Formats: sequence, C-alpha cells, structure tokens
Amino acid sequence: MSAVIRSITLLVLLTGLPVAVSAQELSGADLAEQCQAVCQDRDAPWRTVPWKTDLLDAQKLAVEQHKPIFVWAMDGHPLGCT
Repeated sequence: MSAVIRSITLLVLLTGLPVAVSAQELSGADLAEQCQAVCQDRDAPWRTVPWKTDLLDAQKLAVEQHKPIFVWAMDGHPLGCT
C-alpha cells in the first residue's frame, strides 16, 4: 500500500472516531482575568466615533451634515479575510 493511501485511510478512520472534549470550569477570578485580557478599553478612540451600521441611516445623516460616508466592507471570515 502506498503512503498516500495509508494516510488517507488513517484520516478517514480518525475522523470517524468520537472526540472527547473536557470542559474546563472557570472560577470568577479566572473569568475576570480572561475578560481583562480580551476586552478593550472603554476609552479607546474608535469608541468615540458615532458609527452607523445601517447604510440608509448613514446616508441620510451624511446628506443632512454635508459629510462623506466611509464604508468598510470585506469578504470572508472576519478572523481571516479572504
């Protein structure tokens, strides 16, 4: 049997096996520590921008204030833009 066929057979067999997932319990202190690590500062400059998520509302406001619209658009998964 060639190495490729053995590898494919092994992958097929392994994907069919149930995977045991252990849940790790978090204490209140652990949760607070993790939140501190990933949460952003409430005083961050980007939080002061009056963002609009509705394009029609943004267009209406831009016309009223005679300002341009900045549109940020992307395609793909947010953690790995493609």
